[in-house]
Amino acid sequence: MRTQLHEDRHDAYLRDLLQRAGLRATRQRLGLAQLIFGQGERHLTAEGLYSEALEAGLRVSQTTVYNTLHQFTEAGLLRQILADPRRIFFDTNVHPHHHFLDEDTGQMADIPADDVRVAQLPSPPAGTSIEGVDVIVRVRRAAAS
Repeated sequence: MRTQLHEDRHDAYLRDLLQRAGLRATRQRLGLAQLIFGQGERHLTAEGLYSEALEAGLRVSQTTVYNTLHQFTEAGLLRQILADPRRIFFDTNVHPHHHFLDEDTGQMADIPADDVRVAQLPSPPAGTSIEGVDVIVRVRRAAAS
């Protein structure tokens, strides 16, 4: 059970997190930050976060949710994962790692970076350097035989 002291400390932590990232701790950002970071490491979509916000009684628009997710990403608080042209996930784990994507459920799960080995990368285009490699392993439930 959460106590008022625990909630006050968590609110102070979120305010500090946003301020250190160069973002004003507005009521809407704090409310969304609570939903995003209050459940540990997770993967979420803008649509899913918007639904959570409505269920939690936050008065935010879809545009505010999208803008906040992108602001948090630009500030280094989230990592954006383009699963396919229709789905963009936001990950609270910003450290290097890879993902399983369940094609049946749409759920994403982490794969530790050391569990994936890329044997050879192509040379990058002239004037660029490789910043990182993101691997998405797509899975589907095996058909019953």
